[in-house]
Amino acid sequence: MLVHPNFDPVALDLGFMKIHWYGIMYLVAFAQFVILGRLRLRLPHIAAIGWTKEHIDDMLFYGVLGVVLGGRLGEVIFYQPNYFFHHPLEILMVWKGGMSFHGGFLGVLIAMSLWARQAKIPLVHVYDFIAPLVPLGYAAGRFGNFINHELPGRAAAPDFPFAMQWPDVPYPVHPSPIYQASIDGILLFVIVWMFARKSRPALAVGALFVMLYGCARFFTEYFRTPDYEVSFIGITISAGQMLSLPMIVVGAALLCMAYAGKFTPAKSIPAAVKANRKTNKQKK
Repeated sequence: MLVHPNFDPVALDLGFMKIHWYGIMYLVAFAQFVILGRLRLRLPHIAAIGWTKEHIDDMLFYGVLGVVLGGRLGEVIFYQPNYFFHHPLEILMVWKGGMSFHGGFLGVLIAMSLWARQAKIPLVHVYDFIAPLVPLGYAAGRFGNFINHELPGRAAAPDFPFAMQWPDVPYPVHPSPIYQASIDGILLFVIVWMFARKSRPALAVGALFVMLYGCARFFTEYFRTPDYEVSFIGITISAGQMLSLPMIVVGAALLCMAYAGKFTPAKSIPAAVKANRKTNKQKK
């Protein structure tokens, strides 16, 4: 049976400040966004649309706000409303862990829509560009959960190959953060990244990511101890599965609509930038 390494969540104690591994994982996530984004700039169909390094830097700023604010509020609203109602000051203690992907996902959607509107860039281009950059960042966050001893999985048979003795848990469990980092993160990245290497209909890449993440998360939730469960039509599912179902349905619908040509933008990025510059000159 595997044994959890029981990492110290604090990577570096400077006395006046503690640097946590969980925070470092978020820095890794943001760094890979920039690195992968610049790799995507080399693809002919991406270059033809008009993406630049400056766009990536601008999106990262908005994306960080969306991830942190949305992720934390998602954890508060979707998963632990009662706990945070009685401990409101802990809402600000993000270094302790506790970030909802579904909340962060909604936060990024909103942040990117605000940035696209400000930059006058078609939103479908934005979603298609960032979709392949998300899964590895998610995987980094799950590794942060693992280091923090968070999200132990459901009970596992002792002879199961991946059964793990988890800190402060008296029985072997599935190491669910590793499952989710591997399947919802790394495997999903490989699929979406390869799909996005060729030119696709507008919003097809973004829709594929939404649908496949919902499917992957619905599966891996079977191995994770649920925050709570809901039942309908005699079927019991976890909170994570409940939040993933709309992603599967909406993602599949958007993918079909994308291939039907429903989201072709009226402007390319260069045309949008020129329009923005013209507007700014008129204001001056």
